[in-house]
Amino acid sequence: MDGSRKEEEEDSTFTNISLADDIDRSSKILYPRHKSLLPKMMNADMDVDAENQVELEEKTRLINQVLELQHTLEDLSARVDAVKEENLKLKSENQVLGQYIENLMSASSVFQTTDTKSKRK
Repeated sequence: MDGSRKEEEEDSTFTNISLADDIDRSSKILYPRHKSLLPKMMNADMDVDAENQVELEEKTRLINQVLELQHTLEDLSARVDAVKEENLKLKSENQVLGQYIENLMSASSVFQTTDTKSKRK
C-alpha cells in the first residue's frame, strides 16, 4: 500500500518516461509535468524578477549615493587646499606687515627706549 501511494503522488506531479523498451522500475526517469508546474514556475520567476528588480534598484541607489559622496569629498578636498593656500598667503602678509611695523617703531623717536639713568645725571 505504501509503495503504491508513493507512486500515485509521483504520478500526480511527474510524468514517467522509460529508458528502455522492457520497463523496469529502476529505469524510469521522472520529468516534471509542465502543465501543473508551469504556473508555479512562472510565479517563482516573477518573484525572482521582482527580487532582482528590488536588488537592482537598491544597488543603483547605493552607487548613486557613493558617487555623490565621492563628489562631496572631492569638493571638500579642493576647499581644504584653497584654505591652506589662503592661510599661507595670509601668514606671509602678516610677516611683511610685522616687519614693516617693527621698522616704523625703530625709526620713530616715540618708540625709542630711553635710558632713565643717563637723563638724571
